[in-house]
Amino acid sequence: MLVKLQIPPGVYSNGTDYQSQGRWHDASLVRWRSGIMEPIGGWLELTPNKVTGRPSDVHQYRSGADRKLVVGTHSALWYVAPNGTLTDITPAGYTGGRESRGNQFGYGLGTYGTSAFGISSPDTAAVQPLTNWTIDNFGTFLVASANTDGTLYYWDGSTPTATVMAGAPVNNNASIVSEERFVFALGAGGNDALVQWSDQEDFTVWTPSSTNQAGDFTLQTSGAILCGLRIRGQLLILTTVDAHTASYQGAPYVYGFERVGNGCGVIGPQAATATDSFAAWMGRDGFFMFDGYVKPLPCDVFDRVYSDINMVQAEKVAAWNNTLAGEIWWLYPSADTTECNRYIAWNYRENTWAIGAIDRTCGSDEGVYDNPIMVSSDGTIYSHEIGYNYDGQIPFAESGPVELGNGDAVYMAKHLYPDEKTQGDVSATFKTRFYPNGPESTHGPYSMAAPTSIRFTGRQVSMRIESARNTDWRFGIPRLDVTPGGTR
Repeated sequence: MLVKLQIPPGVYSNGTDYQSQGRWHDASLVRWRSGIMEPIGGWLELTPNKVTGRPSDVHQYRSGADRKLVVGTHSALWYVAPNGTLTDITPAGYTGGRESRGNQFGYGLGTYGTSAFGISSPDTAAVQPLTNWTIDNFGTFLVASANTDGTLYYWDGSTPTATVMAGAPVNNNASIVSEERFVFALGAGGNDALVQWSDQEDFTVWTPSSTNQAGDFTLQTSGAILCGLRIRGQLLILTTVDAHTASYQGAPYVYGFERVGNGCGVIGPQAATATDSFAAWMGRDGFFMFDGYVKPLPCDVFDRVYSDINMVQAEKVAAWNNTLAGEIWWLYPSADTTECNRYIAWNYRENTWAIGAIDRTCGSDEGVYDNPIMVSSDGTIYSHEIGYNYDGQIPFAESGPVELGNGDAVYMAKHLYPDEKTQGDVSATFKTRFYPNGPESTHGPYSMAAPTSIRFTGRQVSMRIESARNTDWRFGIPRLDVTPGGTR
């Protein structure tokens, strides 16, 4: 008889392997579009020149007829010209920051006998945050700040380096420009709950008076402001514990503030991003979104991600919106490393999830450049969703177990009938078991033919699909020709 291996789109990796039966359980460098599996677009170096320092933010904008691309690292601020030339525009006086978070807790750091053997010390000492830039543009002006430096800078493109924004508060956690063209300092002046903004259309005026619209507001929160996003005519301000909105009202109060969610704090300064209709972010214990209301975002790969992430370096989590694919990506460091080497992608058009491995620390949606931009930990700047080069990595997806029959009889598989857009673009490997925790046998890989001769037996089978060549393949619903045997 013919058994369809009809596996729903997206990765499901919660619970045990057997609980992911009939679903894709593991994957990398693939996505599902209109329910069909395909490889993600590849990448090419935008320039052979590399920025120095750990990249934390990349921003593209237009200044007149010129395309601007700026990358912030812990040690410098870089302008990338359209011809690939790098220019160091680091402001004078910026002394650099930290490429990793520094904690003063862990095994061996407490006094003898204060906790159980083998258990890390409580989080009681000061934390030294890593450096994260927030980069935006005020029309044709660049606006940037780094949390460990706290100074607001601007660059109009005519000076060799960025310049201190005169009159602006210092010791800020982040910054953003509102749609009404106010520059906001978040966590202003060393106060983690203070929001302060300049006069409209004039970021040189920060002292409120009857003749301007500069102002400030202290959020009622126990958290620390980490970032802000523009969404639907509002600013969404995220702290370590809650979410607030800022809405323009005009004089005399200028902006009105409202707490819109609690227990939904963001995990790091770069872990949130916005589309044209909603924002989404990663918290320390789940994902959230805001579309007028804050709500949890159910995640099909929650267990995989939160059992693997390096929480000490969770401030490195970086989110960006990939409009081309209708996906939000989160880049994060796995438990065995200190740098971002994994990604999660949520397809918000079809509500499916994907995971994978990639060395990138920050990303930017398409804009003045036709393709998304991402930067690796070594400072290489890549143009993404272009071609099918993966630097030696192989796109793949592996399913959880699929029951052959009703799971009681042993089946022998004799033929595979593939379903591909172009025959031979992918290969298939099968893994069989006689019961969920039993020994596993591997068969293949098989190059696809119509049909493909195979030989294996089992009660359940999982399937691994890999790119056989770097091209734009599609994988559909293959079928197995199986014969039932005994029930022993």
